[in-house]
Amino acid sequence: MGRMTRHTIPKLLVQLILLLVASTTAADEPTSKAGRFVDVTHATGLDFVHDPGLRGDYFVPESLGAGGALFDYDSDGDLDIYLMNGARPAAADQESEPLRNRLFRKDADGSFHDVTLASGLGDTGYGMGVAIGDVDQDGAPDVYVTNYGPDVFYRNQGDGTFVDVTQVAGIDNPDWASSAVFFDPDLDGDLDLYVANYLVLDTAVVCSDLAGRPDYCGPGSFQGVSDRLFRNQGDGTWSDVSRSAGLDQVKGKGLGVVSADLNGDHKPDLFVANDGQPNLLWLNRGAAGEILFEEQALKMGVAVDAIGRAEAGMGIALGDADGDGMVDLFLSHLRTQTNTLYSQAGDIGFVETTAAAGLAGPSLPFTGFGTGFFDADNDGDLDLAVANGRVTRGPIEAAAEGAWAAYAEPNLFFLNDGRGHFKRIVTEGGALTQQVENSRALIVGDVDNDGHVDLLVTQGGGRALLLRNIPSMRNTESMRNTESKEHWLGVQIHDGARTVVGARAWADLHAAVSSNSLEGPAVQHLLRLVAPSYSYLAHNDSRIHFGLAETPEVDMLRVRWPDGRTLTLHDLPVDRWLQLTPPRDH
Repeated sequence: MGRMTRHTIPKLLVQLILLLVASTTAADEPTSKAGRFVDVTHATGLDFVHDPGLRGDYFVPESLGAGGALFDYDSDGDLDIYLMNGARPAAADQESEPLRNRLFRKDADGSFHDVTLASGLGDTGYGMGVAIGDVDQDGAPDVYVTNYGPDVFYRNQGDGTFVDVTQVAGIDNPDWASSAVFFDPDLDGDLDLYVANYLVLDTAVVCSDLAGRPDYCGPGSFQGVSDRLFRNQGDGTWSDVSRSAGLDQVKGKGLGVVSADLNGDHKPDLFVANDGQPNLLWLNRGAAGEILFEEQALKMGVAVDAIGRAEAGMGIALGDADGDGMVDLFLSHLRTQTNTLYSQAGDIGFVETTAAAGLAGPSLPFTGFGTGFFDADNDGDLDLAVANGRVTRGPIEAAAEGAWAAYAEPNLFFLNDGRGHFKRIVTEGGALTQQVENSRALIVGDVDNDGHVDLLVTQGGGRALLLRNIPSMRNTESMRNTESKEHWLGVQIHDGARTVVGARAWADLHAAVSSNSLEGPAVQHLLRLVAPSYSYLAHNDSRIHFGLAETPEVDMLRVRWPDGRTLTLHDLPVDRWLQLTPPRDH
């Protein structure tokens, strides 16, 4: 994969030109503390600083944490916050309270309170990421924590407390895990679990930067490892079906994972972003009640970049970026590589459309981790955010401070023009784009239930930031010529007591076209997925959000559950949350 070809040098020249253009554009834009995303971390009482346990030995896991989640752990209707900590074992001569993951409950006044010890979720392993799902169908979300070291599975007792059932459940993943996802590949109604493992770390390996100073090793210094798939037996126990499902054939270096139907056969597939190795697309080939996958990333066009080069896959965003009714994939990568947009193109699979979408040049100077598609301005299309932070030492920007200043970078925010072309927004991105941090997970959800999607951003070795989306952005950087009233519709899709992973929803609405057009009203078809385990080491809001701009009602809303049941509703009022359950017959 690293061999030089006759196509490589032209592409490298193009990348250099894009890098210079991107750097100049960013430098020429003004800076301001105003903008759409406002830092409400302190105002809401969220008090968390990730501690990777620095000892000066450049322990590689230090550079990759930390994950987190937005989820309703106590079923009171709002999103709570769970954050991973480093929790590196203390030295023998140190006596101190162990570092723990932290759970913050959102209260009725909008503030967050630390309920870690009372909840039982204060895991003391070296935390990386988290996956959340209601595995026993009791209406209470359960929690799987990925660690450098043994993972931990917590069952929600339904009373605000959790209990460690890892050994009882029979889940055993001794490898260095990163992201994980609960999904239902055999469509039996029970959630199963896929765990993306990173690599086999040899702490005796020492690496340095270009100046000869000690620095963090890259993935090329270590061997990859196979991922794991655990099947839910439905009785509180799990079985490792990695081999029988065909997953043990490949040893990768996975950092991001998502599950969705990626080939149109109505069965959940898996996509894994690998660091420095070809990505994996596991297509679901199992018959009813069977779990079986076939790796088809190269054939489907998502294994490598356009010139056949494996890239440093970190985070993953998925959604219909260009409004054509098909699911696209976006990957964040290492600086000097572009982030990559793979657009679905029907039966042929995916094609890379990064440059055409306007996403190539702006990403070259940065190392991306967490990422997500979401409708930031409620205009009906999916916008994009990327959390950035280096993994090797670089120049220190003026706004960066602290021990991680040499790794800090600004984040990226893009607005979609409705046709799948993105424009980078700097000034009016507010706190998302103006703060320079060592960012890692980017977690998406409507924290205050006001219909405007907010962001939670974690920092490696820094403070977690809660960014409220306030609809104050106006026309200086917007691609719209008029202010949007920013109507919206939120949908939570249930099956009995639990949120259904793998469901899809389509909203049809009439949108007025421009006044100089000879055409009549256009019908927009908006697709959204229930696929909360995307980004990087993260679990996002499992509810569906539609931005509707000035549309006063949704003409038709159609929901499809994973088992094929559908529900269609007409003429829905807007600016509210709906709770939907499937029809009894299908």
